[in-house]
Amino acid sequence: MRAVQSKDARFDGWFFTAVLTTRIYCRPSCPVVPPKPENMSFYPSAAACQQAGFRACKRCRPDSSPGSPEWNQRADLVARAMRLIGDGIVDREGVPGLATRLGYSTRQVERQLLAELGAGPLALARAQRAQTAWLLIETTALPMAQIAFGAGFSSIRTFNDTVREVFALAPGELRARAAKRSGGRRAAAGAGAGAGAKASVGVGRTAGAGAGAGATAGVGGTAGTGASAGAPATISLRLPFRAPLNPDNLFGHLAATAVPGVEEWRDGAYRRTLRLPYGHGIVALTPHPDHIGCRLTLTDPRDLTLAISRCRRLLDLDADPVAVDGQLADDPLLAPLVAKAPGRRVPRTVDEAEFAVRAVLGQQVSTAAARTHAARLVTAHGEPIDDPEGGLTHLFPAPEALADLDPESLALPRSRRTTLLTLVRHLADGTLQLGVENDWERARAQLTALPGFGPWTTEVIAMRALGDPDAFLPSDLGIRRAAQALGLPHTPAALTARAAAWRPWRAYAVQYLWATEDHAINYLPA
Repeated sequence: MRAVQSKDARFDGWFFTAVLTTRIYCRPSCPVVPPKPENMSFYPSAAACQQAGFRACKRCRPDSSPGSPEWNQRADLVARAMRLIGDGIVDREGVPGLATRLGYSTRQVERQLLAELGAGPLALARAQRAQTAWLLIETTALPMAQIAFGAGFSSIRTFNDTVREVFALAPGELRARAAKRSGGRRAAAGAGAGAGAKASVGVGRTAGAGAGAGATAGVGGTAGTGASAGAPATISLRLPFRAPLNPDNLFGHLAATAVPGVEEWRDGAYRRTLRLPYGHGIVALTPHPDHIGCRLTLTDPRDLTLAISRCRRLLDLDADPVAVDGQLADDPLLAPLVAKAPGRRVPRTVDEAEFAVRAVLGQQVSTAAARTHAARLVTAHGEPIDDPEGGLTHLFPAPEALADLDPESLALPRSRRTTLLTLVRHLADGTLQLGVENDWERARAQLTALPGFGPWTTEVIAMRALGDPDAFLPSDLGIRRAAQALGLPHTPAALTARAAAWRPWRAYAVQYLWATEDHAINYLPA
């Protein structure tokens, strides 16, 4: 109640406020006058609000708030399910596919989601489809029929009904409002395919993924006129985050370790290629004081959900920096680092298998050497792509493309070759899975069982690929040097004992300790 009355944006995404008199739901920081307490009801998810018959507020756009940080700091069934739903798994594989990935029955998954979130997987996926539709309607000139299937709806009728129910406006009306707000700079093309579109349009298209919460429309967004593969659509979005956010080590790390051909820093933006279920994409991410600019070029708009989800995960945008920094600052030796540059995030990855391969290539070598090894793999085995706007040339090779590598072609020590080939073969045959659905401790045990995987490699994969906020690298040379300079214990065992007070945020402590060194990963590129 106090969060709503004080319009505290820190709680956006944690819960939603439903107004009983107007039948709308809002984020806690909604700018309108708060309703009377007796007229408020609270729900844990936008899907639960929609199931209860509430419509999204047109002022605060509650679905566009940052996602709940709960799902990124937990490894239980509900958190893993929410990460998968955010990736559009329900739209691509259905509820049975979601349950199979989690290793539970559909009944168990539905029961636990209903108990904690007030909505089942279908309702949660429906809420995401509505958000994707809104993004595509307001930021592109795509015809409504293509938007419907691109957002994951199985029919035009379902698309129209859902948009009207959630936003209290027809698709064409949403586009007209957006065009009016932008001063006429973007024509409301395709509006006639909204309410009156025939259900036969697009028959046979596979339902794609719905976009998750945490992206808002950019006024300048444009798109190509076709949604089919081979006709890339470019969409501009604003990715929100919980303040503060320090971009220095976040973008500095990504730029300093960028693999030529796959990643680059160009014109103030981090750019990279994306391997996606229906095609591929290129993303440009630009830091701004109150949001991250996101420019996505996709060969198939059905990949929008997963692309947004991966970009948010890459930049750790759903983190709660107030909670993280508050706990780390309780340590008097870490407190000055937190006060100097609050809001550090953990740079993660858009592709867990790719990062695992790169972690092995980076074992006991410099950043430059690791980039060189990775670039050779990309040139020899990556999938070529076109990038008219920059210097990106390839997708990073999938594990299947590397499984039959000739060991002699690798300019690595013999033991490192064995480690790399064993890793890619386990990834290719599914023996080892590092996706968002995985239990972190189980994945650690599987990695440790592979030859050449010590604590450093396992923990860096846990931190940046698995997304464990409590991953820790006490044996890392940079961490030990920083600890010694600060007066912290600097042997692995002693530092691990001291770091128990930093749990469950030790991965963020790693970022603050790394930032004490004069290294390119700690500076935002010019």
